Amino acid sequence: MPACSTDPDASGASGSPHAQDGLGGGEASLVLPDLSAARVAGLDGRLLLVAGMLVCLLGLGFGLATFLQLRRLPTHASMLEVAELIYSTCQAYLVRQGRFLLVLWAFITTVIVIYYRALVGFGWGRVGIVVVFSLLGMGGSYLVAWFGIRVNTFANARTAFASLRGRPYPVHRIPLRAGMSIGMVLISLELLMMLVILLLLPADVAGACFIGFAVGESLGASALRIAGGIFTKIADIGADLMKIVFKIDEDDPRNPGVIADCTGDNAGDSVGPSADGFETYGVTGVALVTFILLAVEDPGLQATLLVWLFTVRSAMILAAWAAYAVNSAWTRARYGTAERMSFETPLTTLVWLTSLLCVALTYLTTWLVLGGLGTGLWLRLATIVTCGTAAGALIPELVKVFTSTRSRHVRETVTSSRQGGASLNILSGVVAGNFSAYWLGMTVVGLMTAAYLLGSQSLDEYMLAPSVFAFGLVAFGFLGTGPVTIAVDSYGPVTDNAQSVYELSRIEEIEGIDAELRRGTQASPGLEPRWERAKLLLEDNDGAGNTFKATAKPVLIGTAVVGATTMIFSIIIGLTDHLRTGIENLSLLHAPFLLGLITGGAVVFWFSGASIQAVTTGANRAVAFIRGSIHLDAGAQRASVEDSRRVVEICTQYAQQGMLTIFLAVFFATLSFAFIEPYFFIGYLVSIALFGLYQAIYMANAGGAWDNAKKVVEVDLHMKGTALHDASVVGDTVGDPFKDTSSVALNPIIKFTTLFGLLAVELAVSLRSQGAGSLVTALAAVFLLVSVVFVYRSFYAMRTGGSPALDDLQEHEEALTEQETPS
Repeated sequence: MPACSTDPDASGASGSPHAQDGLGGGEASLVLPDLSAARVAGLDGRLLLVAGMLVCLLGLGFGLATFLQLRRLPTHASMLEVAELIYSTCQAYLVRQGRFLLVLWAFITTVIVIYYRALVGFGWGRVGIVVVFSLLGMGGSYLVAWFGIRVNTFANARTAFASLRGRPYPVHRIPLRAGMSIGMVLISLELLMMLVILLLLPADVAGACFIGFAVGESLGASALRIAGGIFTKIADIGADLMKIVFKIDEDDPRNPGVIADCTGDNAGDSVGPSADGFETYGVTGVALVTFILLAVEDPGLQATLLVWLFTVRSAMILAAWAAYAVNSAWTRARYGTAERMSFETPLTTLVWLTSLLCVALTYLTTWLVLGGLGTGLWLRLATIVTCGTAAGALIPELVKVFTSTRSRHVRETVTSSRQGGASLNILSGVVAGNFSAYWLGMTVVGLMTAAYLLGSQSLDEYMLAPSVFAFGLVAFGFLGTGPVTIAVDSYGPVTDNAQSVYELSRIEEIEGIDAELRRGTQASPGLEPRWERAKLLLEDNDGAGNTFKATAKPVLIGTAVVGATTMIFSIIIGLTDHLRTGIENLSLLHAPFLLGLITGGAVVFWFSGASIQAVTTGANRAVAFIRGSIHLDAGAQRASVEDSRRVVEICTQYAQQGMLTIFLAVFFATLSFAFIEPYFFIGYLVSIALFGLYQAIYMANAGGAWDNAKKVVEVDLHMKGTALHDASVVGDTVGDPFKDTSSVALNPIIKFTTLFGLLAVELAVSLRSQGAGSLVTALAAVFLLVSVVFVYRSFYAMRTGGSPALDDLQEHEEALTEQETPS
């Protein structure tokens, strides 16, 4: 770790030749114990992990089979044409993002090579392992995101077509199947890659593999989340504002911003969450593996705990599959032929059923693997994990209190808008966000307190800082319902796109369409289209999608914060020589630590503003183009493909520009703060986690309340085109970047900063230990200056312009300046 201790025992039982030679290397020097030392019912623990690999392969098979089934579902050619146009624009976006990611990866690789090769003294082979696995981690995030887009763009047209029969069950089932396909592939692929490191690679390179893998995942998720969040909200605001300006529907085919909005639904609500979920699952696992290797001295216990962790993860995949199968059967039996259904009900039951099965399998698996270690140890650890699993079920319920179309906070937002217009609409959404931060924060604190109390009881016999391990296990439990969390989150972009596909297809206006649909085909039996009923079902289902998109966000941000606690411990244990020296520096009496706490808050608030500024600037450009190119004359049927692609290009341009500026500011700030002073950096990491938690919850749930308030006005009150509708649209455009840009991007930013900070602080301490303290100080100042330049540019290089009123104002200010300047 950063202390670069030459004591061979400084890293517990998991030392390495590098560490013992005084070369350091932190987590990359950690060596896995012999996993065969873990015995479960007399069997080699490695067999359980091999079984886990088979579970992962089954999960991948389930996801791919569901994907193929979705592709074979019937749709209409007009809808398929729109869906494929959306996919082609998504594809172009992802290709550009892939090139961009490689540029960012070059920055990270430079630091990796300088540190591990020049300062630590790793051979090129070990350095290459870190670099390759960072590429694999980033590539995993990218490929899962691509898979998610392909699944969603298959499902959107099929969902739109299914609505024509006028029954709600198929309209619910298709998006959920698509979501489960993504969830199972994502979680299974990530776990399989980690099991490959554990089982198939040499033990002395595992640390390098894990740290490279985690850094790459975080890089990919950070970039895709930020850029996707900016892209989707530029497009969404551009489409929404046309409702007020021209009094047209959001998905009016004549609006060239609609295709960009559909692309943005996938870029922001599919690409971002998929990459984020992949990274969250992986980084939490790496954090726990690192903790076990650093804090547990007995190699046999290390091996047993590692086998336990990954066996429980495998069991949770089975729990998610079983819960989905049972819930699907129940939903089909209850709603299969029903005329009405609450789209939120089966999603809620799926989350709770998965949580209950996860809890049951957690206790069973923990008893099997850890039952022989000590009186009550297995029970305490299983209960701690259950605290996290319970949070994964409780938090969505709390989120619905503030964001569901049936919640009192959302209804209050609508009621306020009746007399107070957009002003009171916005204030009511702010209230919902602030209240939600209190209740969700208290829930997380309560569950973490329970974990702390359980962890403080005799776990100190086995490891250092057992409370930190307990917090890490809470994050681990948060992710127990991983496939289902991703599934209900991915439900939203499919339902949103389905509405747009229906409108853009103009299927109702196709000559002879009723007769064509009644005839049917071999692949699609005939049907009697129920046009108005279909549109109502799609809008209602979109409200459920909005709600459950909102429920996944606090789960991911909560996991990031709790998991970051475990990673921060890895820095602390190295700086303090396994908590033997320097503990007094982790105190408010140590000025750098306090200053780090204050600095973190500043960065979180800047980040929130910078990401929204990128949306504001891009939306300004997009709206200007749309207003200038939209054709609403009597003969106009739909916007040209060229105009639609041009809006996509505008969104992509500003998404990448904003993301690059923000990322470089974060990158150089992390380097600078790590170089200033190690305990300053620890305070900074703690601060961004805490400020980020509440800022993200507040913004996400305020945005969710505004979004579904608009949905209530449109679906329940049928008041499109009224002043009330205009007010709700304005509130929604404020909430869009709140919930889908700033809040969600804080999650990967926290984890990337923590993970990359591990390398940065090691680099700084290594240089100081080699007598280069002056160089470190100079570099800290240079990096801070570069970061501030990008912070400055995140506003002043991203300002909106082109307004005659603003030009007049600037001329007036210049005239006043000339008058005040003495001749």
